[in-house]
Amino acid sequence: MARSRIVYERWSAMDALSSAEIIEVGPRDGLQNEDTVLPVETKVDFIERLIAAGARRIEAVSFVHPHRVPQMADADEVMASVPRLDDVTYAGLVLNRRGVERALDAKVDEVNAVVVATDTFSQRNQGTTTEEGLAVLSDIADLARDAGVRATVTIAAAFGCPFEGTVSTGHVRELVRRVADAGPAEIALADTIGVGLPTKVTELVQKSREVTDIPLRFHFHNTRNTGYANATAAVMAGVSTLDSSCGGIGGCPFAPNATGNVATEDLEYLLAGMGLRTGLDADAVAMTGTWIGTQLGKPVPALLGRAGPFPAGNTP
Repeated sequence: MARSRIVYERWSAMDALSSAEIIEVGPRDGLQNEDTVLPVETKVDFIERLIAAGARRIEAVSFVHPHRVPQMADADEVMASVPRLDDVTYAGLVLNRRGVERALDAKVDEVNAVVVATDTFSQRNQGTTTEEGLAVLSDIADLARDAGVRATVTIAAAFGCPFEGTVSTGHVRELVRRVADAGPAEIALADTIGVGLPTKVTELVQKSREVTDIPLRFHFHNTRNTGYANATAAVMAGVSTLDSSCGGIGGCPFAPNATGNVATEDLEYLLAGMGLRTGLDADAVAMTGTWIGTQLGKPVPALLGRAGPFPAGNTP
């Protein structure tokens, strides 16, 4: 009986949703882990194709040290060249005060700060402990707000760490509480290394909502082929905003064996089949995924571009 009640409550939460927002992270999280460093013109072309396919909120770049992530060394040039449209917003990932200053100078619409859930991974990713990352967070959020720019926060490795192992739900709950004190517009929980399971997604939604009513977003990687199941669990729990990467490209350069994100085209097929509108054209995203694979010199992990929609010629 208890299990039936839980399932009913999950579907009831989803019933309140008629649409879902997909944040396209391919230009940033997708490209940052690829061996091929694309020129600015190709990156801008990628973004323009994504916009044509319906993407309206795009994480376009990260403002990090170019020696650490050379794929993002030209972030300022990319932002100077992207089309500026009233209904398209560009986010830039930042790790510190210098990063947010660069992001604001580049005229991003949104800054996405990162706090890593474990000290070891945080040191590898951004050279700070988790506690030091939290201390920097308020400064980042204040700078963004003073500039009239939306600030969001991603808690990375919220499901597990390649160096410290499983991350407890209680620990993430406390991080969510402390991150919420900085007043971000949104908090994202990231399965950075793709170890999450749907049950953990549900627990994290429940625990996070105990400490804040700030909207949640989830960021899933498909390293162990659970990314789409996790996305389904998030939607069933009433979360309407998910990250994904066109073609399923990407990963984290500081996490061993971390493979790509859930693919935007495959996620769109899933969500549309569940009756949720995203505003994306799955066929156009799939074609863009195939195209970016040719630019990178390899096939992409996404499957919709290979299998096609069902029924043939239609998306759900």
